[in-house]
Formats: sequence, structure tokens, C-alpha cells
Amino acid sequence: MKNFLFVLIICAILLSSCAKDKAPDPFLIEKHHIGLLTDSTKVKDLNAVFINDSVVRYIAGDEFAGSVNTIEIFEKGGKKLLDLSPEEALDSTSVISSVRIIDERYKTEKNISKLSTFKDIKEAYKISKIDNLINSIVVSVNEINASFTIDKKELPASLRFDMDMSIDPIQIPEKAKIKFFMIHW
Repeated sequence: MKNFLFVLIICAILLSSCAKDKAPDPFLIEKHHIGLLTDSTKVKDLNAVFINDSVVRYIAGDEFAGSVNTIEIFEKGGKKLLDLSPEEALDSTSVISSVRIIDERYKTEKNISKLSTFKDIKEAYKISKIDNLINSIVVSVNEINASFTIDKKELPASLRFDMDMSIDPIQIPEKAKIKFFMIHW
């Protein structure tokens, strides 16, 4: 009986050690990461995170301007995936503070992507805030640190021109499309 138990334990250990970990989805958006990119990823580590993609850094102006430089991520085939904004300009040890989602393959766990509508967002998440800007509204979802920009052209005419008006989620058409999708850390 001891031998049988010993063999059973050895088999269980072998089977569990042979089980392969599921690779992380490179297009999954969660509160603290987008694929392999996390809220603690530093600018200097981007080439390692996006090893199969192209990382493009622009140096706009001079070093003393202090403006944040956008870092673009492209697939090897040339399709743009993401725009990254570091917390500090021209600092390789700076972390990424915001990510603009360009590619429609990036999706949240609740299947929200750049191709989603306001109805999809409203059904999947609790809307934290709606900001009324000049040409757009920004719908914030704190649950995933996201903001969705919707062009005012998607809204009824009565909501397009008054920037002081408080916009309620009920006033936004369900078919309104997302113009920009951003994650903020």
C-alpha cells in the first residue's frame, strides 16, 4: 500500500510540473496591465516587453521644454498598436502614465474595445464620470482606469454646443461610437 501511495504522489507531481502555464493574452486590458505592459513598466524596459514589435520614440523640442513625449508601438508589419505617454519626458526610468489604445484587438475582460459603443460600456461597467469638452465628451470608468472619448457629433444637437451642461448617461445615444480609448495609471 505504501508503494502505491508513493507512486501516486510521484505521478501527481510529474503531471503538475508538466502542465504548461497559459501564456498571457497580449491584447487583454485589465486595471494594472495591457498584455505584458504593466503600470510599473519603465520606458527603458519597453523593448523587452514589446520584443516582437517596434518601439518608436520621438524627441520633440529640446530637453528643457519638459513636455511628455509619446512613444508609439507598431507591429512588425507596420500596424500601429498603442501610444504610450511616460510620466516624465526624456527619462528612461520613468513609468508609463497613460496608454492610448489604437488597435481594435485590445479588449477588456468584459470585451470592450475601440470598436465598442456607449451601450457596450454602460452594460459592462459602472460609469464614474462624464466630462463635457468642446468637441467631445469623456466617459470615465474607474474600475479599469479607463476613459472613452466620444465625439459630440455622435450626440443629439441639444447636447453639442453647451459646454456647461451636465451630461447624464441617459442622454448619450447607445449607438455612439468611441473615438479614443485610454488607460491611465
